[in-house]
Amino acid sequence: MSYIKTKGVILKEINVGEADKIVTIFSKNKGKISGSAKGARRPKSSLVAGTQLFCYSEFVLFKGKDMYSLNSCDVIEPFYEIRNDLVKLTYAAHINEIITDIVQEEQPSARVLQLFLNSLYMLSKTEKAPEQIARVFEIRLLSILGYAPSVRGCIKCGSEDFTDFSFSFRKCGFLCKQCIEDDRYALSLSEGAARAIHYIVHSNIKSVFNFDVSNKVLRELEKVSKRYLKDRLDREYNKLEFLKTLNS
Repeated sequence: MSYIKTKGVILKEINVGEADKIVTIFSKNKGKISGSAKGARRPKSSLVAGTQLFCYSEFVLFKGKDMYSLNSCDVIEPFYEIRNDLVKLTYAAHINEIITDIVQEEQPSARVLQLFLNSLYMLSKTEKAPEQIARVFEIRLLSILGYAPSVRGCIKCGSEDFTDFSFSFRKCGFLCKQCIEDDRYALSLSEGAARAIHYIVHSNIKSVFNFDVSNKVLRELEKVSKRYLKDRLDREYNKLEFLKTLNS
C-alpha cells in the first residue's frame, strides 16, 4: 500500500457510521480524490479540523483498493470565516459546486486550484462584495478551461473602443456598434462592464480580484457570466437564488 502527500481543499464531507467521514479533496497533485477519514468526527481526533468543508490542508493519504485512506492532515488555512457567514457560505457553496463539476478524478489542475483558493481567500479575509468575487471566479474559470471570450476588441473589425461594445454569446466576445448586425441579440455593455470583463480575462491571476465596480456594472457582469457559464458548461447553477429569499 503506497501513500501520497498533497495539499488540497475539502469539497465535500459525508458522515459514515458513528465517527467516520468520507471526504472529497481537490488536491494539488491528484485533482479530485476521495478518502476515508476514520474517527474524524471524534472531538479529540487529529483529523477533525483539517476535514471541515473548505479547509485547506496538507494531507497524507494511503492508497487502498477502492479509495484513499486519510492518515494525517495539517491545517494550512481553515477559511473559518466563511462557515460563520450565511451569505459568504452560500457564495462559497456556489463556487464549490462548479469546481466539483469541472475538476476530474486524478487529474491535477493547478491553475483552477489557485483560482479556487484565491476566491475562498477573498470571501473569507476581505470585505470585497461576494457577488463580485463570484463573477470574477466564473469568467476567469471559463477562460482557464479554454472558453476565454474574445474581449481585446471587436471580434469582426478589431475596434478597441470600449464605449462601443456589446457581448455576443453566439460569437463569444465583443462586437462594436458597426458590426452588431453579426448578432443583433448581443448584450449591450457599459464601458465599465466591458473593461471589467477584459480585465478579468487578461489580468495576472494574482491581481484578478483587485478592482471594484458599481452595482450597475455588477448586474451587467451577472448577465454575461450566468449565461456564458450555462452555454459553455451546459448547466444552470441556482444556489445563489436562495439569497433572494433573504431579501424578500
